[in-house]
Parts: sequence; C-alpha cells; structure tokens
Amino acid sequence: MERPAACWEGQDRYGNEILPSLTIILKTSGCRHDRCRMCSYRHERYPGGEELVIDQLRWVQEHHDLPKAVMVKVYTSGSFFDPCEVPAGAARYAAELFTGKLVVAETRPEYVETGLLEEFISRIDTGVFKTPLTVAIGLETVTDIIREKSIDKGFSWDDFLHATKKARTAGAGVKAYLLQKPLFLTETEANDDMERSIRALEGIADAVSMNPCTVQKNTELEYYWQRGAYRPPYLWSVLSVLLSSPYPVTCDPVGGGRSRGPHNCGECDRGIVEAIRSYSLTADKSLLSEVFEKECACREEWEFVLDHERSWSLPLTR
Repeated sequence: MERPAACWEGQDRYGNEILPSLTIILKTSGCRHDRCRMCSYRHERYPGGEELVIDQLRWVQEHHDLPKAVMVKVYTSGSFFDPCEVPAGAARYAAELFTGKLVVAETRPEYVETGLLEEFISRIDTGVFKTPLTVAIGLETVTDIIREKSIDKGFSWDDFLHATKKARTAGAGVKAYLLQKPLFLTETEANDDMERSIRALEGIADAVSMNPCTVQKNTELEYYWQRGAYRPPYLWSVLSVLLSSPYPVTCDPVGGGRSRGPHNCGECDRGIVEAIRSYSLTADKSLLSEVFEKECACREEWEFVLDHERSWSLPLTR
C-alpha cells in the first residue's frame, strides 16, 4: 500500500471555529504547468495513475482517524482537479471517502470546471455544511506582472476571477494563497504587493492564506539564493503585513527562523513564528502586536532595509 508524500493531523480555523483537520499531500504524475520559479514540487512525478492515488487514499483510511477530522485538505504536486493528475475514478474515491466533511482541494484555475465541481460536491455533501468544498488556488499576487516575471505562474488575475465565478456557480467556496516576496522584489515592494493583494481579495475570496517564501531545493529561486541574490522575507515584514490586513489572514511561516525561510536575526524568530501560528488559529491580532512591539537589534536593520534597498542592490542582507 502506497503512503502519501505527507499526511498529518492538526487544527485549522474555519470562520469563527477551530476544527480538527487532516492534511494530505498525494503523489501524482505531476504538475502540467511545471514552470514556477520557487516550486520544488514540480519535480515530483510518480507513475501509477488512478490506482496510485486510490492506494494512497486507502493508506490514509487505514492509518488515520478519519471520523475525527472535520476538515480535510488535499494537495498534489499540481492540481487536484486536473484529470491527468487525479483521474476521475480516484476523484470519486476521494469524494466518497470524505463524505460529510469540509474539503479544501488545491488546483490551478484552468481546472476549475463547474460540472466537475458539482459532481464532487454531490458526493461529499450531506447537508451538514453550507459550502462543503473550497477550491484553493495559488494566486500568489493580484499583480499580473509580478506573477508573470517573478513567479512564472502562467495565468492572470482575470483567469483567477473567471475560475472564482465558476466555483461559485458550482456551489464551492474559494481560498486564495498569496506568496510573500517572490524573486526580484525588494522587501518594501514585496510588502506593498502583499498589502495590496490582501485588500483586493476582500469580498472575492472566502479565505486568504499568505505564504512567506521559502527557498526549496532544485529551484530557480535556490539558484539566486545560493549566489546571494535573494533573501527570504524578514519575520518583521510578515508581522507588518498581517497587522495591516483589514480581515484575518492565515499564515504558516514554514522554515521560519532558518536561512531558507522567513527569518530575522535568530534571537527573536521563535517567538514571532509561534505568535503567527497562534494568530492563524485565533485571529487575535494582539498576539502579533505583542511580538511586533518587542525590542530586538535586528528591528533597526529591517527598517534600514525597507528604506534603502533598491532593485539594483538587493538583497542588502542575508
């Protein structure tokens, strides 16, 4: 029996509730777009097709307490609703396995088809939840030029809006993932872009999650990072953007405090990462304010970078 790439139990915020959740990352044939500059998952490709996916779902059923999980989050190397990655039979199996649960499934906008989503919803919906399926899309930014040049995402803001409309027609919710500080942006440009993106998504996405950029192996981003041409965002910047948001935005600073992830000086990182994760569950901004107001020598460095870093001299720090 094939084990998924990863699978773990946890908690996630949904509206005003904190729900027990199960996160599953499935091995598939891989992402068809296969170009994003920061993504190492594009290199993960496995033979086996439909049976491979079903086999992993059987493993999940045997090794995790599915009845306990109210929310299930499903990811692949690319898109859950791409029929080449997750064939129809495997998608049906997943829907039947997750009947009665809140399902969050990540996909690119070109695979958001009303009929396909309606069929999936009909299989998971037991009437317990108003919106049993949420389609999660890695929008990354509302700025097309940044998405194209810094990320090479391969779709536009209008494509995202069109996919959102189709998802709504099918009865699904929409979650948007944003990427804080992709390649070629100064710290200030990256912060401004995130603040602008969060404001623009208000009333369009049901939920927004901001991912501070991490340097994954075997990526174009790693190439620049290894040569001193890229620095992940400061945790001060992550706090600043979250504090400026007009509504709750979830954030899991993966690799927080490490050189490949969002980091400050190493002295204040741990407390900030913990505060951000607690905020993502509670939406209590006082948790962020408390650590943002604490004194640390690197705070002055961060403020200097915001004021003086320019596109021809970045990054000023590592």
